[in-house]
Amino acid sequence: MNIVRNAGIAGTILAAAIGWASAEAGAPFDRAQVERGRYLVTIGGCNDCHTSGYLERSGAVPEHEWLTGMAIGYQGPWGTTYPSNLRLVASRMSAEEWVEHARKERMPPMPWFNLRAMTDSDLVAVYAYVRSLGAPGEAAPAYVAPGGRVTTPYFVFVPRQDDPRAATR
Repeated sequence: MNIVRNAGIAGTILAAAIGWASAEAGAPFDRAQVERGRYLVTIGGCNDCHTSGYLERSGAVPEHEWLTGMAIGYQGPWGTTYPSNLRLVASRMSAEEWVEHARKERMPPMPWFNLRAMTDSDLVAVYAYVRSLGAPGEAAPAYVAPGGRVTTPYFVFVPRQDDPRAATR
């Protein structure tokens, strides 16, 4: 990396921390920005859906496995959606495209309205973090329209209520 060639050990450490993100994205993300993105991803619950096994293992998934999508769908009246591989999504975009993409309305259960409320700076930090994670991996399964054939496991997001008499028996 030319920007840190003459910066000595500190530059070498910074280059390692930035790693793949700046080399691929063409933008010099600093360590503080990447760490802010990691914090936002963590508190924002991104891993809950976009990292396989994260909820089931109470977050005990190695970071190198984070945000690679999931082949378990979420099914409701909208059809069946899958949490995308955010590494793959981000690898195809500039930071500006990511910000625009993040603010678009999505199908359930994606809380797109939470992303819409984030500042540009927050979204760029998330982008920097996602890009810092490394190789993108495989795409999540494609959306399946209502009534379509689903070949993966899925959660059903349809409210149900037990017979109220069942609790008194």
